[in-house]
Amino acid sequence: MEEKNIIYRLKGDKVIWIIIFMLSLISIAAVYSSSSSLAFRENKSTMDFLFKQLRFVIFGLTALYICYKIPLGWYRMLSYFGIILSVGFLIATMIVGSSYNDAERWLRIGVISFQPAEFAKIAVVLYLAKILEDFKFETFKEFLIWAVAPLGTVILLILYGSISTGLLVGAVSFLLFLIAGIKWKHLLKTAGIAVVMLVLIVVLNMAFGLFPRLETAVNRIKSHTVENKAQDALSPQEKQAILDKTFQADMAKIAVASAGILGKGPGNSIQRNLLPHPYSDYIYAIIIEEWGFIGGLLVLMLYVWFFTRCIMLAKACTKTFSLMLVMGLAILITSQAMLHICVNVGLLPVTGHTLPLVSLGGTSLIIMSGGFGIILSVSRTIENISTKEAAAKAEENKGLENNSVEAVKEEKK
Repeated sequence: MEEKNIIYRLKGDKVIWIIIFMLSLISIAAVYSSSSSLAFRENKSTMDFLFKQLRFVIFGLTALYICYKIPLGWYRMLSYFGIILSVGFLIATMIVGSSYNDAERWLRIGVISFQPAEFAKIAVVLYLAKILEDFKFETFKEFLIWAVAPLGTVILLILYGSISTGLLVGAVSFLLFLIAGIKWKHLLKTAGIAVVMLVLIVVLNMAFGLFPRLETAVNRIKSHTVENKAQDALSPQEKQAILDKTFQADMAKIAVASAGILGKGPGNSIQRNLLPHPYSDYIYAIIIEEWGFIGGLLVLMLYVWFFTRCIMLAKACTKTFSLMLVMGLAILITSQAMLHICVNVGLLPVTGHTLPLVSLGGTSLIIMSGGFGIILSVSRTIENISTKEAAAKAEENKGLENNSVEAVKEEKK
């Protein structure tokens, strides 16, 4: 009853609130179960990581609630500042960024370390929602100045640290342009610029090594497709080199293939001890291994359910900013979840994307929670407007009823 009361008191889409709480509970259970290898390496107990994840979930829900309470007008004002700040963070990462998992993607400010690309993903959606509301983009020059140039700058900086994240941001942006009804000739010209920039990136990387993650991305694609080729002619050393490159994907496939309908049971995963990052990059594979096809389908359907609710919410929006904001964040969150799931089941090469609200926490979980909070802020605003309109209509009807009663009394006199 208390949980129902809590949900009832929260404004905004109740289904999205329920999905968030369900993903948070799944996160705590899955991280606790999959962190044994990390606990062993760091000489800690799995309980340490359970409490660590609990803290991050609480921090994430706090960030979500704060973003949920912020008025939409504030997001409009912060949209330009956010894109400028994200550019600054990304440039700082290139200069003084710290290395983690062979990627220069982390920035440390005081005691806080975070991936500026995570912040930039949300900032890009906010910025696009604002300019798509403010401008009609009748000319390509206007589109180039306000959309292509800022967006291209952010994506180029993201590509330095993560090719897959840069491509994800680009794809989400393109879909938002389509939803907003941007002229096709503008989009085709933009696509041409993007192709030229990709060629330039390849050339610069070959000449000066300016985009170190490009080679990693190419190797991952090759590793993913090499299993479809005949390996009989390869030497034992070459075969071993291929196995080393595909080790993560192979272990994830084994986890998924050995699960069955109901799985091995919570805490009984075997591949968690072999996968390098079972608590983050491969947490969905561990969920399937322990909870089976049913558990994996449940998690998948939660994201699908979330996306459908966001579509319904977008249809209720009367302002372009709100509509673009909801659809942009919904596409971003759902796309990242689908990328993670496809990688874990062997459909795509390794990308390193976490499962939103589920993977081991950190600033990425907190920032993504903020994205959910912004969606709920839109939902709360729409609900408040609907409530005020209903109240005003009720008052109007009551006034008409009172006038009718007075008219009857006057007639009887």
